[in-house]
Amino acid sequence: MKKIITVEVKTNSKEVKVEKISDNVFKVRLSATPIGGRANKQLIEILSHYFKVSKSQIEIKSGKTSKTKVLVMYG
Repeated sequence: MKKIITVEVKTNSKEVKVEKISDNVFKVRLSATPIGGRANKQLIEILSHYFKVSKSQIEIKSGKTSKTKVLVMYG
């Protein structure tokens, strides 16, 4: 099974939070900074807990340096 989701990311947030906008669109607040890929790493960790999948099952397909990202989840 493969699921494609779009994520709007807010970095440097005081709280870490996943907000579901629709079935395939999410807004995620991260405490990490976007420097050195820290925010992307935290994003994958947060989403792996949220969707109860391993981190290796989540891949950033596009938008690695953008606030809007397209992710693919396998499993």
